[in-house]
Amino acid sequence: MVSSEQPDSTPVDLQAAYEGAEVQDVLDQLDRELIGLKPVKTRIREIAALLVVDRARKQVGLSTTAPSLHMSFTGRPGTGKTTVAERMSQILHKLGYVRKGHVVTATRDDLVGQYIGHTAPKTREMLKKAMGGVLFIDEAYYLYRPENERDYGAEAIEILLQVMENNRDDLVVIFAGYKERMDVFYQSNPGLSSRVANHIDFPDYSASELLAIARLILAEENYRFSEEALAAFADYIDRRMQLPFFANARSIRNAIDRARMRQANRLFKVMNSSQLTKLDLMTLEADDITASRVFSGEVEGLDPSEPITD
Repeated sequence: MVSSEQPDSTPVDLQAAYEGAEVQDVLDQLDRELIGLKPVKTRIREIAALLVVDRARKQVGLSTTAPSLHMSFTGRPGTGKTTVAERMSQILHKLGYVRKGHVVTATRDDLVGQYIGHTAPKTREMLKKAMGGVLFIDEAYYLYRPENERDYGAEAIEILLQVMENNRDDLVVIFAGYKERMDVFYQSNPGLSSRVANHIDFPDYSASELLAIARLILAEENYRFSEEALAAFADYIDRRMQLPFFANARSIRNAIDRARMRQANRLFKVMNSSQLTKLDLMTLEADDITASRVFSGEVEGLDPSEPITD
């Protein structure tokens, strides 16, 4: 239905509407924070554009149905899903689709109870905390366990469905997890699938993107690679990607944390015998990288009883 209050020739300044919402600031921040992920960023920009146009339509008297903003983020760990959820919530808040713009992260344990009468209050409490923002449900497929007749996950899903439909103007739910498992999850829950309009797949990072991420992390923390360390870390990435439990950017951050520990240990050993400089405190050397057990085919950090340094 089109309002008769304003003629069709009413001018619309879409650029002003876009700039007024300060959405570009959030999108720029997303570009700074995350390397690569071009298809993800493209989709987020498309959603932002839809919301800006929707807002402009309302301003000239064009009634419109609120778009369904519930989302599905699929991909392996460390591909930026949580960061994108945070930025998406900020965009929704700036455009007036949610009141607060915060993100509440939940897993099965936060939503599903262990006995009759326990699930509903747990689920409703998490929804209450998330109202006005985004509820980000990680590894959402664990909500549904058809092999267990006494499982209460189905009850949590039913409550989620009700609130997603009735409060779509003040809550966005994002379901996240591995793509293959999420596909099965949606197939087993047609009501849920029909309410999730935006499916965004987060690809794994390439080796060159992971190296760029490493350098970005170091720059943020006032560290740098020496030339030899840069080559060693590129080798580290190639090896680590082939090992189990690889978690993209998360694995890179963990590797840098361990390299920093080795650097600190190395500096402690020479502090009485040589004059250290600011550059020494900033620089990771090749030995700080190649001491990793990854170079012998082991997943470093998996066993907490194993030392970080040799």
